[in-house]
Amino acid sequence: MDIVVHHNPECGTSRNVLAITEAAGYQPTVIEYLKTGWTRPQLLALFAAAGLTPRTALRETKSPAEELGLLKPGVPADVILDAMLEHPVLVNRPIVCTPKGVRLCRPSEEVLSLLDRLPKGPFQKEDGSLLIDAEGKRVG
Repeated sequence: MDIVVHHNPECGTSRNVLAITEAAGYQPTVIEYLKTGWTRPQLLALFAAAGLTPRTALRETKSPAEELGLLKPGVPADVILDAMLEHPVLVNRPIVCTPKGVRLCRPSEEVLSLLDRLPKGPFQKEDGSLLIDAEGKRVG
């Protein structure tokens, strides 16, 4: 299964999604989008596939979203998209692409529905709570 993880190594959720994927035996293609940036067609395609809009994909905390005035009601999608192209950190992460679909994997357990197999347990979420038990079964 081909898997692409749009990843920020500074983000605990993103690191956990990558760890879950690798623990399940996959070797995902990792795109560190803070280094590579985004293109407009790339973001539009990812958002369409994941059922997102620029507004719903906007990272509101630990980003310049507020300073740029992007949190105000009525800011057009094109304005948010342009800001995301200039400031890649504005895109919430991680976005994971598999043959089963594309999803913004926040919280990290969202990635499980995109995988054909789960990692062996036990496996914890980034907050320390149990995600997969010792028998390899999903918790919760």
